[in-house]
Amino acid sequence: MKKLTAAPKKVGCLGGFKLNLTTQKRIAADILKVGVNRVWIDPKNTEEVSRAITREGVKQLIGNGVIKAKPKKGISSYRSKKIAAQKHKGRRKGRGSIKGAKGARNPKKKAWMTTIRALRTDLKDMRDNREINKTTYRKLYKMAKGGAFRSKSYMKTYARDHDLLR
Repeated sequence: MKKLTAAPKKVGCLGGFKLNLTTQKRIAADILKVGVNRVWIDPKNTEEVSRAITREGVKQLIGNGVIKAKPKKGISSYRSKKIAAQKHKGRRKGRGSIKGAKGARNPKKKAWMTTIRALRTDLKDMRDNREINKTTYRKLYKMAKGGAFRSKSYMKTYARDHDLLR
């Protein structure tokens, strides 16, 4: 039976053996205000780092650029910006992109509000310009509220056909 022995890891420093720099990493992380995993130690100067056992020594190495903080890893927003630009141009709006019912994307109430507001402003303009009298205004207003007209042009056509205009 073969006996297993734990051989030291070879990295390429100090005769091919890895130095234990956990203390220096911890101190550097505390000084740089980052996590231990974000501390970068120059592999060429590991021997010098191993000799720095105080905070002052580690601060000096940070000043020399032997120890640095790795940049934060972030989520790239390139793809989302690209899609947003395409959507702004009007792309990505085909049948496959539609989720939700017809009433969810353009609610019925909102559609009704836009039409009734347009009808009512038009009616007020007609009354103020003396195209219709108050009685006709009230009649058309009630009809609009009841949903008799689908647009301003339909309402005007109705008023013209029924001789309600002055």
